[in-house]
Formats: sequence, C-alpha cells, structure tokens
Amino acid sequence: MDTTQQLLKELTEALGVSGYEKGVRAIVRRHLEPLGEIERDRIGSLICHLGEGRPRVMVAGHMDEVGFMVKHITDEGFLRFQPLGGWWDQVLLGQQVIVQTRKGDLRGVIGAKPPHIVPPDERKKLVEKEKMYIDLGATSKAEVEEAGVRIGDPIVPACDFHVLANGKSYLGKAFDDRVGVALMIDLLRHFADAPHPNALYGAATVMEEVGTRGAKTSAEVIDPDVAIILEVDICGDMPDTKPEESRVKLGAGPSLLMMDASMIPNLALRDLLIETAEELGIPLQFSSMPRGGTDGSRIHLHRAGVPSVVIGVPSRYIHSHASIIHRDDYDNALRLLIAVIERLDADTVAGLTPE
Repeated sequence: MDTTQQLLKELTEALGVSGYEKGVRAIVRRHLEPLGEIERDRIGSLICHLGEGRPRVMVAGHMDEVGFMVKHITDEGFLRFQPLGGWWDQVLLGQQVIVQTRKGDLRGVIGAKPPHIVPPDERKKLVEKEKMYIDLGATSKAEVEEAGVRIGDPIVPACDFHVLANGKSYLGKAFDDRVGVALMIDLLRHFADAPHPNALYGAATVMEEVGTRGAKTSAEVIDPDVAIILEVDICGDMPDTKPEESRVKLGAGPSLLMMDASMIPNLALRDLLIETAEELGIPLQFSSMPRGGTDGSRIHLHRAGVPSVVIGVPSRYIHSHASIIHRDDYDNALRLLIAVIERLDADTVAGLTPE
C-alpha cells in the first residue's frame, strides 16, 4: 500500500459525521503539522498555510461525512435516528453502523424485515427512514443506556477501505469528501519543499453536509484572494443512468464543475484550469449539478467576493455506505492542482476579477 492509499485508508475509515469530526480532525492535524503553520476556526475546521503575503490561495476540502445521530431510544432498546446530511432511503436498510458513545463504539445494523414475513404488496413500497431503527442487539432501553448510548450520539456508516480487483479502483466510505482532504494534504506536501508564487492555505472544513458551515468560518480566518474547492463528483457511468443526469465517468479524469445550485465558477479561473489541463495533457471532464452545492457556495461570497472553482474526483454511489473512486482520477487531479497553483501569481490572480 503506497502513501496515497494509506492516507485515503486512514481518512475514510476515520469516524467523523457533521458536527462530530474530532476523530478525523486528529488524523488531518497529524498529517498537516509537519508541513506548515496550523490555524483553526472556532467550530472545528483546520487550516495549514505555507508562505506569507498575497495572493492568498485557499484550497478547501470538507472532512465531515454524512451520517446520523440518536434521537430516541425505544423501550425495547432500538434506536430511532436523525440524518446528518442527505440520504436516499433506499440505500439504508440492512447496512451496518457504528454508534459513538461516551463508553466506546458500538456496532449495530439498520433493521430490515426478512422477506418471509413481508406481505407481497408491502415489498413494493419504499420504507422511509423515519420508520427505520438501529438494532444494537439489545433487549431493553436500560441495556442500551448502560452501554453508554445517549440522545445526540453520532452514528457513522461502517465500511472499511479496500483496493479493488483492477488495483486502481478504491472502495470505501466518506470519499465525500475525505478525497478532497487527501488531495489538499498531498498538495501541501508537494509545496512544502517547492517554490510557489503565493501564500497557500489548505483548509479541512467541518459541517459541509449540513450547510457548508466550516467554509464560511474558514474563509473568515484565511481571507482568500482565490479559492479552489476539492470535492467528489457524481458518476453517470452506471447502468440506467441517463447522459443528461451525468456524463462523468470513473477513470476518465478529474471534473470541473460548471455550475451548481449555489455557485457559478469564476470564468477566468475556469478557463485557466481548462487551458492548463490541455497544455499538460491531463484529461478533464465537465459537469453541472442543478441541485446541491459545495463549500464554494460560502467561500465565493466572502467579503467582496472570491474567484472560486470546484475540482471533483469522480465517485460512484456517494451519500451511501460505500462508494468507489479511481486512482488515475486522483493523481490527475493532483497534477492539475499543482500546475494551477504554480501559475497563480499576483498578476494572474488580479486578472481573475471580472472587468
């Protein structure tokens, strides 16, 4: 396992749903501390910067993952849960989870009736998450409370990191957006020993999945002149996915987000990325997302505005217990990032402001 695989394994297997990022934050801090000066906001985001002065280039990836929290314990010992982030009900039943308690982590499963006792007409109906529960194997509320469970405890999807059969595809949870955090760390590793014409700030933000909250506070700390947001992107190369839903394919290169519901990228910065990719022969895909947003939604509106763009690593099955990325997409995203950072000098950044 090489250093990038090991980094992705550490980050994705860490537990850190929105608002409860302590575990993953400790890992991120350990990787960033040897690279530069560490700063933080007051809600949990970490910031590492290299160099002083201007322009200030902010590169951001969010460290939180989608998950749940305990909202009720039944008399029989089952847990009702509140989603943290967006979930499609159909991907939940039968999946394993980890409940983080003050006494330690507990393994459980989102309960599902066996088909033997489900009437034929009921089998065709989608079970809504409000009717689901988590089973810890307990037989009473007292037993669950004795194990340390309290209302508000975070619940994390359970999935280990795996390298798949082709050696280049990786399976794991929380690639949204631990892959962006990993790219940010690898980028700072590169520039810790290499010249760059700017002050480079890497931000691992919190609570993106519940309203891009750490993006706002991190931008307040950094006060960036330009920003690149690192994310996953939604693959459209699975069966029964329509081209108009997504043309992004696994292994075909990083993507450039042309718009989402909260941000249209800075056009000059967008063109710089496209031209840089063309010059270096880096494959680049293009996408749009009419619903949803990224940390860029808050960062690009900081103060008088920040020229911003989103680079994505294609991923299958985001916002589920297990998703898949391709190593070539990661490596090409890193190559593109390094090349663009090298070009973001003061004159180039000044030229990004629309006339």
